[in-house]
Amino acid sequence: MTQPVPTITLVRGDITDQHVDVIVNAANSTLLGGGGVDGAIHRRGGPAVLADCRKLRASHYGGGLPTGRAVVTTAGDLHAQYVVHTVGPVHQPQLTGEADRAQTELLASCYRESLRLAGELGARSIAFPAISTGVYRWPLSDGARSAVRTVREAAREPLFDIRFVLFDDAALGHFEQALAAAP
Repeated sequence: MTQPVPTITLVRGDITDQHVDVIVNAANSTLLGGGGVDGAIHRRGGPAVLADCRKLRASHYGGGLPTGRAVVTTAGDLHAQYVVHTVGPVHQPQLTGEADRAQTELLASCYRESLRLAGELGARSIAFPAISTGVYRWPLSDGARSAVRTVREAAREPLFDIRFVLFDDAALGHFEQALAAAP
């Protein structure tokens, strides 16, 4: 018997409007909110999201969440059950060779760790932003290829609905190209 293959879809819009089991937050290491996707999720999720993040900071992550790792909180007022917060790497174009590969691996780890946690929660649907491609300046084309490749390789049951929610047409275009080129 063959395993059902998760469906990957692309959505142009606001990730905070998604009705899914898990929304992934492109968080900063403080877990206390910020700009972009992180700020939008904290604002729309309300005080329950921030309260959970503060508990994480007070216990296991006093120094902040390391890059490439992920943690779970309630989704508060979002149309989801959980938020998975993950910290992407800041793009450093001067890096080459092994250092560049290490940064790319940290980006891939954000997607893998988010999928792992969603699977442990029994989630059937998940919505991702384009991690690190905003204020962390990761090039959209490379970020899209890494995201699509990693999610295709790492997605497992019970996840069947995997969405990349892209805020603008430029990001959507890069993800469309990456999805079309992926095996």
